[in-house]
Amino acid sequence: MKIRVEIDEAVEETEVVIRAARQTDDIKKLYEEISRKVINKKIKLFQGIAEFHISSSNILFFETDERSVNAHTKTDLFETHLRLYELEKLLPQNFMRISKSAIINLDEVYTLTRSLTGNLVAFHESYKQIYVSRKYFKDVKKRLESREK
Repeated sequence: MKIRVEIDEAVEETEVVIRAARQTDDIKKLYEEISRKVINKKIKLFQGIAEFHISSSNILFFETDERSVNAHTKTDLFETHLRLYELEKLLPQNFMRISKSAIINLDEVYTLTRSLTGNLVAFHESYKQIYVSRKYFKDVKKRLESREK
């Protein structure tokens, strides 16, 4: 196995590519380890004047509330000074926009329910739920199904 790092100042976002002839257990382990490092990115959040650095893997979803953006964990509510479009660029790939005003952590989704009154996402070990807009429903469903394989 060869390891190579290429530095290119023109690159906007760091990308890790694993090139192999076939899928092996070592490749799977390497992918999982790299993913775990990327997913656990710390984000600066606030509660009043207190500042917290929370791992992105602990966040269920982000949503806008009037002029602020809130981050929801299983038990707490935090505020961030970032906008949703900034969070989309910053967050790992397990986060996805589900409406004009929300981004969810796909790893924490427990159920996706479609009904006449609205499409709801519920989360593991939490009472919190959030609506998925019709525009994003198919994409959310596809991403969740692709994670099962």
